[in-house]
Parts: sequence; C-alpha cells; structure tokens
Amino acid sequence: MFFTFPGRLALMTCLIALLTANLQAEEERGQHSAAGLEEKLASIDRELGQLARPNMRSGAGSIGYRSFPAHGEPDHEEWFQVELGQVRTVDRVVLVPTIWRDSKHGPVADGFPLEFRVLAGTGEDSEGEVIASFTKDDQLLPRSAPLVIPCQVEARWIRVEATRLSARHFDGRYNLELAELMVFEGDENVALHCPVRVSGKIPGPGAREPQYLVDGFMPYNMESQSGNGTAAYFSKHEPDEEVQITLDLEGIHELNQINLHAVDIHDTIPHDQQAGFGFPDELVVEGGMKADFSDAQTLCRYVKDSYNVGPIVMQRFPKKSCRYVRLRVVRPARVEGEKTGTGFAEIELLAGGKNVARGRLPRVMGLKVTGIRQPSSITDGRNIRGVILPLRQWMEQLALHHDLERSRPALAAELQGLYEAQRERLRYFGWVIAILVAAVVFIILIDLLLRQRQAARLKERFAADLHDELGANLHTIVLLGDVAAKKSNALPEEITGLIERMQATAKRSAFAVEHVTDLQVAGRICKNLPVDMRRAAERIVVELKHDFSVEGEEHLAKVHPRDQVNLFLFYKECLINSCRHSGATELSTRLVIRARSLELSVTDNGSGPDDGAGGRDQEVPLSLTRRAKFLGARVTRTRPPGGGSCITLNMRTWNHWLRRR
Repeated sequence: MFFTFPGRLALMTCLIALLTANLQAEEERGQHSAAGLEEKLASIDRELGQLARPNMRSGAGSIGYRSFPAHGEPDHEEWFQVELGQVRTVDRVVLVPTIWRDSKHGPVADGFPLEFRVLAGTGEDSEGEVIASFTKDDQLLPRSAPLVIPCQVEARWIRVEATRLSARHFDGRYNLELAELMVFEGDENVALHCPVRVSGKIPGPGAREPQYLVDGFMPYNMESQSGNGTAAYFSKHEPDEEVQITLDLEGIHELNQINLHAVDIHDTIPHDQQAGFGFPDELVVEGGMKADFSDAQTLCRYVKDSYNVGPIVMQRFPKKSCRYVRLRVVRPARVEGEKTGTGFAEIELLAGGKNVARGRLPRVMGLKVTGIRQPSSITDGRNIRGVILPLRQWMEQLALHHDLERSRPALAAELQGLYEAQRERLRYFGWVIAILVAAVVFIILIDLLLRQRQAARLKERFAADLHDELGANLHTIVLLGDVAAKKSNALPEEITGLIERMQATAKRSAFAVEHVTDLQVAGRICKNLPVDMRRAAERIVVELKHDFSVEGEEHLAKVHPRDQVNLFLFYKECLINSCRHSGATELSTRLVIRARSLELSVTDNGSGPDDGAGGRDQEVPLSLTRRAKFLGARVTRTRPPGGGSCITLNMRTWNHWLRRR
C-alpha cells in the first residue's frame, strides 16, 4: 500500500502535518519569547517614565575627592575611609562618581575604579569585613549614575580600596576619584560630614579634597518626574533689614539635619543666574520649645564659601528636641547691585531621615510675598522640576534608571533578533509548504498518468480479446452461412431468405466489433462526428424515414474526443431503442453544438410512453441514463404534442476536465 497513490498521498500529508506542527511549535515558542521580551521592554519603559532621571548640575562647587599623585599605570592601590564615630547598622552604601562632560558620549564617570572592594569594620585596628567586591567583568563603566551597594552590617567605619584604577579624561593618567560617599542607616546618611582618611598625600586646597567626599554636594539636580513643580520662594530686601523664617512643627521632634534647597536655576543656556542665587552668605538655624524662642538653641551655622554651595546644602548637627525652628539671616546674599535677596526652593528638617517640616506653613519676617513666589512653597515638598524625594530613594532611583537604560538595548536587540528569526521561519515555512504542495501535485499527476496508461492497456487488451474471440466466432458464422447459401438451392425460398439475413447480420456484427475495437484503441470515433452519426443511422434505421440536422459544427473541436465517443454510443442506443420498441415510421435527429454546451434530441412518431402525460418528463431507459452519466449530462424523455417520444441530452462542453482524473 505504501507505493500506491493513497499511500504516497497519505505519506506526503503526514510530512506536511509534521513539518507544519514543528514550524508552528517553533513559531509559538518564538512568539512566546517575543511576547515576554515585549512585556519586559514595556515594563522597562513604564518604570523609566516613573523614575528620577540624572539631570547634571552646572556652575562652580566642590567636586569630591581625587587621589594624589596620579599614576602612569592602572595597577596601583588607593583607598579612602570614612569614620562614622560610632557603630551603625548599615544597610546601604552609595558611591557617586565624579562626572566629566564628554563631547562624544555625554556625561561619564571620571576616575571611577575598575576593580575595588568595600569593607566595613567595628574597631580601629580590625581588618574589616568585605561587603562588596567588583572587577572590570562586572561592567560598572561607563556610567554617570550612583552605584548602590545593598548590605546588612554593623560598622564604625567604611573603606573603599581600589586595586585597578581608570584613566581620567583630561590627561589619561590614573587615579581614584569619587564625588560622594553615602552610608545609610535606614533613611539617614550617617556619613555626612564625618572624618575621612585617605591613602597617599592630600592635594592642596581646591575643589577636590577628602572632606568634600562627605559634604552632601552631588553632581545632580533633583528631577523626580513625579508631580508638578512649584517656583521657589524669593524676595529682595535691604541689606540691613532683619530677615527670619519661622516654622512650627506642631509637635516635638528630635532634629539632627537640615537640608536647604537653593532657588532653582533655570535650564537656559547659558544660565541667567549663578549657583546659590539668593542663598544667604551666613545663616543661623535655631530651635526651641517655645514660640518666642526665649529658649532658643543654635542647631547649626552656615557660612557660604566658593565650594560649599549647590542645589542642596545639607547640614548635620547633634540631636535636639524642638517644636519651633527659626532660620535667621546674618549676612544676606547680594543679587543685584547693592540689593540683597533671600530665597529657598525647600527647607527640610530631618528627624531620623524623615522630613517633619513638609506641609508646615512658614512665617516670614523682612520678606515680601509677590505673585507666584509664596512662602508656602518652602515646605510643599516640591522644586521647580517636581516632587522632592528622600535622599536614599533618589539615589536608588538614579541607580535603577541607569541599570534599566543599560539593559534595554540588549533586550531590544534580542527582540529584533527574534523578529528576524520569525520572519526567516515564515519564509522557510512558505518554501517548505510550496515544495510539499508541488510534490503532492506531482504525485497526483504521475498517478493520473499511470492510471491513464493502465486504462489504455486495459482497453487495448479488451479490444484485442473482443476482436480475437468474438470476431473469430462471427467470421465462423459468416463462413457457415456461405456454405449454407451454396446448398440452399434445394431449400424453400423462405429458408434461403433467412440465411441471407443471417449472413448480413453476422457481417454487420463483425463490422461493429471491429468498429468498437477501433474506438477503444484509437480513443476517438473519427474525424467527423456528424458524418459517423449519419452513417450509423443509415445502417440501423433502414426502413424508417430519417431526418438528420446539425447546427454549430464549427464548435465541434471543443468537444472532448472521449465525449464524442460516448455521445456517438448514446445516439446509437437511442436509434436501437426507437427501432425495436417504438414501432415508429419516422425519425428525426437534431444536434446543436454551442460554444459551451451541446444538445442532442432524437424524436420518433412511435407509440411512446402510454401514460397520458403529454409533454411531461417520462422514465428514461437505464442504458441511456448510464451513458449520459459518463458524459456528465442531463437526459430527459418527453412526449411531443403530435405523439411519439423525444429523448433530449444536454451537456456542457467546457468542464469535461472536471469529470476526469
């Protein structure tokens, strides 16, 4: 069965099904992976739209720490250590890189170590515990965002030891640089303003000193991307006018830090004002339990110089229990000629890392309230770019923003690769299906040719057997008739006539057998169907009056040769039925050939169907129905108005190939 047509077709169908299932499975896996990557990319984009973004500050100020001297090779050990003063429960260490404005790649880290480790210790002489270690394989660079190191350790000091340095941008030499080191116990940066020890020599006065490593000044402007921004409060005043800002915290809090956000510098190029615009040259922060500050204590004093001014000024002090806080301007900042002015974007009073001043309405003295610059904006928790975040949350969001931005291109490239692979699979799938369909069509055609060849051989064998067996017998009958005819002189005249009729019938039968044999072998009746039909009528209906007409003979070529054979045999059967059973004296044949159809009608004046249903369809003889089925035609039998019977065959000539295999 495997080599038969159904077997081959079943095999090809199975192959198509298997390949289709395999390709569909691969496609589904690819689509599943692509859908997962698309969801990851969408999730990254959504998260990036909610995270704080790095907005680099400008202007003069402290930069951080740079080791000294610089080296010609990267393999040198440099370190710095921050003394926390007491044992702290540290859960985050944040390293903020020094930023260089690269004209090709934008802001990038300058002097950030390639290989380093972070240690924490509880004793002065202890070696410490390694809480994190990094090599260049961790690919921390390039970056401009902070590096957040999660941990859970008891520590009195934190040290960063670099064993492989990176080159600084301006001369290519190697040293260790960092803008800020933050050590968090909960939400509080316990490293702020702590003592710092460093390896090697300390460089001369400038913007890069060890103490600037923990001064709270960072290379970023806060931009949280959440909420609407508000304009900072600012007012001009006379130089000798007393200026105070008072806050009622509406409860007693143990304060240990104040964050002063400077009036926002507009993002014009160049800036329309200098950094620290409106920030007092000298400021005293006092706290007390009474509203008249009769029990006031100095919390901290700030004196502005060249390097301790920036977007956020952070001042730590010993814990003091306070309900009321007063900011007293000792020396105001000059803002325009002899005019002075004071203003802040936000004042944060921290107790254990929490801002307890947010939402408390301040009272101002010596300052004006004009337009959009209202005192309430000092404690509304917003700057001109949006909501002000807690320091730890801000650093974590900047670090996460950097990690997501670095991972996104790899995911996008992987997704694009999946799309390309899917397109390639679809092309492969299309070619495989096309080849398999072509193979199936080829097998069908080959099977059709083999069947036609087998049918032709069967016809040849049938014709040979018919000619050899039946033809020989008929020839014998003719010879015996001849012998009988020679001896018929002594027979009665009626017997002689019967012998002659038998000889004529036998000869016609032999001729018919030869004719049928020729039909089976040649595959068509002759070159002219109407002529053969007329000759057949002359032989069969010798004693009947016969009328034969043909229309549209020019369309005969559109009739398939096999259909011509079946049509001729159908016509002969009609003639034989009329001669044998109808008792007719007249016969009429009408053949109409059109471009796409053919109609053959045979009418006689015999007895016809005797049921009194003139003009209605009558039962068609089985022999004619069988032959009409071979033609794919419709045959009807009706009774004409004048009596008799009419056999009509209608067939289409343009769809013969639909009935063939």
